[in-house]
Amino acid sequence: MSEVRVRFAPAPTGFMHIGNLHTALFNWLFARNQGGKFVLRIEDTDEVRFTPEAVNVIYEGLRWLGLDWDEGPDIGGPYGPYIQSERLELYQSKVQELLAAGKAYECFCTPQELEERRQMMRARGLPPRYDGRCANLTEQERERLRAEGRTSCIRFRVKQTGKTVIKDIIQGEVVYDNSLIADSIIQKTSGFPTYHLACVIDDAAMKITHVIRAVEHLPNTQLHLQLQEALGIEPPQYAHLPLVLGPDRTKLSKRHGAVSVVEYAKMGYLPEAMFNFLALLGWAPGDEQEILPPQEIIKRFSLQACSASPSVFDMQKAEWMNGEYIKAMAPEELARRVLPFLVEAGLFEADPSPERMAWLVRVCELMRERVKRLTVFTTWARYFFTDEYEYEQRARQKWLNREDTPQKLEMLAERLQKLQRWDAESIEEAVRGLAAELGVGAGQVIHPCRAAVTGTTIGPSLFHLLELLEQSDVVSRLRRTAALAAGGQLRPAQEG
Repeated sequence: MSEVRVRFAPAPTGFMHIGNLHTALFNWLFARNQGGKFVLRIEDTDEVRFTPEAVNVIYEGLRWLGLDWDEGPDIGGPYGPYIQSERLELYQSKVQELLAAGKAYECFCTPQELEERRQMMRARGLPPRYDGRCANLTEQERERLRAEGRTSCIRFRVKQTGKTVIKDIIQGEVVYDNSLIADSIIQKTSGFPTYHLACVIDDAAMKITHVIRAVEHLPNTQLHLQLQEALGIEPPQYAHLPLVLGPDRTKLSKRHGAVSVVEYAKMGYLPEAMFNFLALLGWAPGDEQEILPPQEIIKRFSLQACSASPSVFDMQKAEWMNGEYIKAMAPEELARRVLPFLVEAGLFEADPSPERMAWLVRVCELMRERVKRLTVFTTWARYFFTDEYEYEQRARQKWLNREDTPQKLEMLAERLQKLQRWDAESIEEAVRGLAAELGVGAGQVIHPCRAAVTGTTIGPSLFHLLELLEQSDVVSRLRRTAALAAGGQLRPAQEG
């Protein structure tokens, strides 16, 4: 068998969504498992929707997930160029080849005429498709239409009898009736090829052995196989990946959460966790193990183990897996990952001293068991970095709105201010000592203290948390909260 060669060929017409990344990952995994080549090709033949910025987004998304490529626009390779708009002469020469063989023809129908005919077909209960109006024009008729100022696209003559059989590695054997498809445009009036022609020619020119793409492209494969036959091209093996659905089992969309790959990074997901999560969408490793390092996934991966059934992109599952990766991460590495989020939020300096960085490592070590996304440090846990935090509704309702809370907080502030040593053991002794003096359970002091100092009702060990804050800050937060509570300013929202 020849060397395995696969390609990821996105169109730079917008942002790179999670479905694109899923397809790229499965191509990459197959190439790495087989010791083959992973090719990046930019399919920019949609000249109307093309944006240069979108190309950078593609690079950024792939690199974020840890996917490298062996050939591509930025690094070159033996079968370049790897941007389709730079290969127009090749496509046009193949179009001329098809025209000369009578396997393609000029079509002069205007968009308005095509739409009128489609509406007529719908009115008759027929599927709207091209009716072959220009399929058999004489040269004189074509000359007359050109003289009228009409421009032409090029259509490929599809087979009208028989069946096209697709032998798909994942979906199995799929059979299409040739009479149900219409002659397809392969070159637009602009001279640019359509997706169908360009990908078929490029896959052959770049010696792609396996086309691994989303199942939405399965119907296109009928046309691609016919184009390959007409051009004398040996078809690659096809593997169409199952749909990725939202939790409601509808096609993944914005309402299911962020769609752009960049957004997941901004939301605090780790690339290694997303790599693991996406790999399990439509592929089974063969056991119940879910947390798998990249090298293990590469070792086990196969197209035969991919499911033909849709998979569900469950954000809760993704968040859980992200949390598992955070738990397993060394505190020093976690601090390095968290730092950019804190800097962007204005909560930490961009170039911290070794002492400050060591402190951040301690914060991360304390918090990592409870954190599922890196953004937690700038939202729920922002109390580590600033006195400006919100008091949660539950904290107000359960602890801060009690009549005895202001007095407790003032008494605790006084005790903590007098501590000679600021460590978890000394803080715990002071808190429990106050509870004993008041004749209440320790929780009756611990919980109001947490609510006052952090604005929340849950979190890591209170005494170790307080140890990481400045003694003076803790005292001032207790007194500030006591004053707000005494003035009725911390009543739950529904009470006004």
